[in-house]
Amino acid sequence: MTDQPLHADVAPPQVSSTAPQIAVLAALASIGTLATNILLPSLPRMAGDLNVATSDVTAAITVFLLVFALGQLVVGPISDRYGRRIPVLAGFAVFMAGSIWCALATDLASMLIGRAIQAAGACATSVLSRAIARDLYNGAALARALALIMIAQAAAPGFSPLLGGGLDQVFGWRSEFVFVGIFALLSAVAYGFVLGETHRATRTPLNPRAIATTYRRLVADRHFLIPAASVSLVMGGLFALFSAAPRILIEGYGFTPIALGLFFAGTVMIVFASGMLAARLGPRLGLDRAIGIGLVIALIGGVAVLLSAYLHADVVTFIAATCVFLLGMGVVNPLGTAQTLSPFGTHAGAASALLGFWQMTAAAVGVFLVATIVPDALLALGVVLTAGCLLALALYRMRSRIIV
Repeated sequence: MTDQPLHADVAPPQVSSTAPQIAVLAALASIGTLATNILLPSLPRMAGDLNVATSDVTAAITVFLLVFALGQLVVGPISDRYGRRIPVLAGFAVFMAGSIWCALATDLASMLIGRAIQAAGACATSVLSRAIARDLYNGAALARALALIMIAQAAAPGFSPLLGGGLDQVFGWRSEFVFVGIFALLSAVAYGFVLGETHRATRTPLNPRAIATTYRRLVADRHFLIPAASVSLVMGGLFALFSAAPRILIEGYGFTPIALGLFFAGTVMIVFASGMLAARLGPRLGLDRAIGIGLVIALIGGVAVLLSAYLHADVVTFIAATCVFLLGMGVVNPLGTAQTLSPFGTHAGAASALLGFWQMTAAAVGVFLVATIVPDALLALGVVLTAGCLLALALYRMRSRIIV
């Protein structure tokens, strides 16, 4: 390992994307959120079949997220050394094995083991979807590809509860694991045909010291640190919104579970619109200015949510405020991710892994804070969104002052 800057060795990727490539990358990126949110409507029935309380079976979500976050730190450097193809295919195989295990589980302990196996596989496909995008594209093409991938990532948590509820109603909750296993199998086949190996840059060594050094240098590199931290803070707000929405809409505004599912599905349309907006803003305004605009929009949405709590506003006002936040988040996430990864061609796997770990950590903190800081879920959400977006905006404004 030399003292050469990590962002100095950048291989020139292609400048345009194809629909099959984007579709496969979207499948890789969304499998983790699909496997998590598809279970939400079935948690009470799962708890009954496994003879535990519903609160206990939510550990299946917690275990998945924990393994998912930590696993990314391992997969990224492995892919920088051995390429993307082997880790991606291995990840699909492990995920399918975990899905079979969960489908056959007869007690909570067995279910948690299966979920850990699932997460170990899903983290490989998720983190490497971003690294592969960096292998293939650069500049505006990378920002556009990541915007389209983000739409798929938003669609998975938006529509999967409705899908999971339908599968549970017709076939039972175990069919949800069968479905995600089949989805992974088809995605693996598509990956093999459409993409295959994409890592053409110099392979980096794989040893604990080299990995630790790479992560340390990424954290110390302002080209990585500032956009990665800004994106992670906004993503933490997104997960806080999803975790607080059931309490706010069902307990506070009297929504039915079906209406809640429709709310989540509706968020997909907002993210779709913001993804399209991001794909246009990036080339026209440049990443710095477009990301700054997205952060301001997200902050306005966060403040609007906070005001909704203080003014005891109606549900229409709350939903409108969340839409503004989602619009800003949808601009920041793909463009900020593109800006984070673009300088690190050889180390795209490690950079993507560290970014993913930060995002999942911010998500965990956001979910924890929105559940604990105050009893009022709407007020807590407003505080978390406002504070997170304000911190992200203040941090990002430092970029133009310290990066030349």
